[in-house]
Amino acid sequence: MSENSSGSVLLVDGMALLFRGYYATSSSGYIMRTETGVPINGVYGFLKYLLDAIQTFKPSHVVCCWDMGSKTFRTEKFEAYKANRGPAPEELIPQFDLVKEVTASFNIPNIGVVGYEADDCIGTLARTYSPLTKVQILTGDHDMLQLVNENTEVIIMKKGHSNYMVYTLETLMEEKSLTPAQIIDLKGLTGDTADNYPGVKGIGEKTATKLLNEYQDIGGILENLAALPKGVRAKIEAELDMLHLSRDLATIRLDAPVACALEDCGWAMEREKVIAKFEEIAYKGLIKLIG
Repeated sequence: MSENSSGSVLLVDGMALLFRGYYATSSSGYIMRTETGVPINGVYGFLKYLLDAIQTFKPSHVVCCWDMGSKTFRTEKFEAYKANRGPAPEELIPQFDLVKEVTASFNIPNIGVVGYEADDCIGTLARTYSPLTKVQILTGDHDMLQLVNENTEVIIMKKGHSNYMVYTLETLMEEKSLTPAQIIDLKGLTGDTADNYPGVKGIGEKTATKLLNEYQDIGGILENLAALPKGVRAKIEAELDMLHLSRDLATIRLDAPVACALEDCGWAMEREKVIAKFEEIAYKGLIKLIG
């Protein structure tokens, strides 16, 4: 799988793949289990997605980033941040550590730091790597679009097998009429129901995009409040503090305390090492994934 590499680093949003893999394989109610009864379907789905992306985009380097618990600097700033999310499914909990063991067996570094989200680790590594090599970010999270630049693409996983939307500066502008920096301002204005912060109540994506196209950023909008329609102006003036807080919550940090040298994340699967891990797990179906 390491042949025909394109000279790029693939930064993987581990939890996005794990949860997607779990729900995709458990939707019928059937949970795959190892010979010892440990649930394995999330790990199986994660690997299926990961290996397909590696085969499709042929990176020369791969890193996997993880959330390290629900408490982060964002929850300290806003207690309700992601508070709308229920606990992880019981069958998925034992797979959190197992999936990292499996990832490590492929010689892929697992990166995460307490107090930060995987997004921040990905953003920090992308900033580090992009002057050196092409960066591709694999995720299902549109917040990551703020990280797109001349040498960084965001690959959004869409419904269905091997179905991706690759965002570059050009495709981002074509589809959303926004720059990467404006993605942050968009979230500040509209909030994010998935992450449970409100933005400005009553401002939707269509209105926010129109304002950003006209005034470039939140600063420009606030400087021109008097020129806005009366209703829009009133909504923004009533929610100024939440507007700024929401924008801050939406901003992916590029200075998380993480590091991974390029020479430590070269894609080089050792088949025997991977098979040994699969045999230890005792689920024969995993071996089929590596052909």
